Amino acid sequence: MQFSVRTSNYEKNTMVNMCDAELIGTDVIDGKLKIHISENYYGKELVDKDKAVSLLQSASIMNLVGKETISLAIDLGIGSESGVKIISNIPFLIIFNT
Repeated sequence: MQFSVRTSNYEKNTMVNMCDAELIGTDVIDGKLKIHISENYYGKELVDKDKAVSLLQSASIMNLVGKETISLAIDLGIGSESGVKIISNIPFLIIFNT
């Protein structure tokens, strides 16, 4: 499994945008809501599970998309199922650990 990732720093916080790599380029549509899962936002860097774990453990703000990405965060105790929003069968989760 590969993850697409982009990291940035914001006011002394590390922000990680991460998604299941195969979701890059996908449009998620639910009624009037349309979300484009773009390489520009979720990153051009592909990482393996070990690197993804390291990034998630070091981040204070996370924007996560995809079953594998969110399962990884929940397995690490970083997020919870109750915070997951499902849109067109694709899970989304935003986490603030500041």
